[in-house]
Amino acid sequence: MRPYPGLAALSILVTGLFAVGPVAAGRDHEEARQLRGAGQILSLETIIANHQRQHPGEQLLEAELEFEQGRHVYELKMLGDDGVVREFEYDARTGELWRLEPKPRK
Repeated sequence: MRPYPGLAALSILVTGLFAVGPVAAGRDHEEARQLRGAGQILSLETIIANHQRQHPGEQLLEAELEFEQGRHVYELKMLGDDGVVREFEYDARTGELWRLEPKPRK
């Protein structure tokens, strides 16, 4: 498998962003910090660490905090070892996997 052009630079960019705190693209950063401080959501770092334990070897491409259907959701766009990009959505309060797209083939 050949890596996607520019993937290394993107990985460095994403890693650098997480080093200073959670990224809340599409959401106000201060609101995300307040929700986390109030114990209403888990930190993005916690969500990513839990995901990586379940899915070792995947590379993070993008992360967002969204509000969907009455709940805060972390959306992680990941590149798998098979070259497929998948979006994992985790309940930001519990850390449970809420949705996976595209669905894995059987």
